[in-house]
Amino acid sequence: MDRLRLKKRQRARRKLHVRKRVFGTADRPRLTVSRSLKHICAQIIDDAAGRTLVWAGSRDCDLRESVDKGGNVAAASKIGAVISERARAKGIERVAFDRNGYKYHGRVKALAEAVRKAGLKF
Repeated sequence: MDRLRLKKRQRARRKLHVRKRVFGTADRPRLTVSRSLKHICAQIIDDAAGRTLVWAGSRDCDLRESVDKGGNVAAASKIGAVISERARAKGIERVAFDRNGYKYHGRVKALAEAVRKAGLKF
């Protein structure tokens, strides 16, 4: 099996392992992270209602000027701070963190730490 297919299979396995335990409710919605080579985004989702409450990403029109490149740790930190501000404006104080199968390292870790530093609890 080639290396790329192996990595995709491992990530899918990690994702299922995390998602069977993490579920967003109205009291404590789920904060999920998506990343690619060029961009990173985060959403706060109420799984019970099936809707996204807050979204922020490096492709967002408001953040495009402040985020030079979306695929680095600095951009992830800015996105984390912005998503936390938007969540607190909607009255969300606590979330369940879903790393979406990505390892808790690099950009995912930087986003999570920025969210914690800005005041959201998980």
